Amino acid sequence: MDELSEDQVGALKKAFDSFDTDNTGCITVDTVSTILRMMGLKVSEKALNEIVDEVDEDGSGELEFEEFCILSAKFLIEEDEESLKDELKEAFRIYDKEGNGYITTQVLKEILRELDNRLSEEDIEGIVDEVDEDGSGTLDFDEFQEMMSG
Repeated sequence: MDELSEDQVGALKKAFDSFDTDNTGCITVDTVSTILRMMGLKVSEKALNEIVDEVDEDGSGELEFEEFCILSAKFLIEEDEESLKDELKEAFRIYDKEGNGYITTQVLKEILRELDNRLSEEDIEGIVDEVDEDGSGTLDFDEFQEMMSG
């Protein structure tokens, strides 16, 4: 549950409580699926069942709130990683003006200056040398993503 923000836990608690109409402290797998869909998360039945089996510690087939949070965190974090990757792809595409599938280290230096104007030229050179391991003078998307998500 540590991976979730206070706001996320609060939203999960509201959803959990509103579906725990009998106040049993548990909800069914079908209910979990409904809640996740309402939160905008698309989950296949197979993936949901696999994760429920993993987090349903007492094997009851129902989830207590803490188990529900553990399950939800898996989807929320995956969703965040997926949207981060999409944002990075878009940023990369903007800087890869010719659509070559790479950016030059010169362009990377400009990006680094934009991101943090407190970086010295020495810092920037160090970052570029570290990221451009093969010394090609270019970065493909995977290298760019690795650098940005570090």
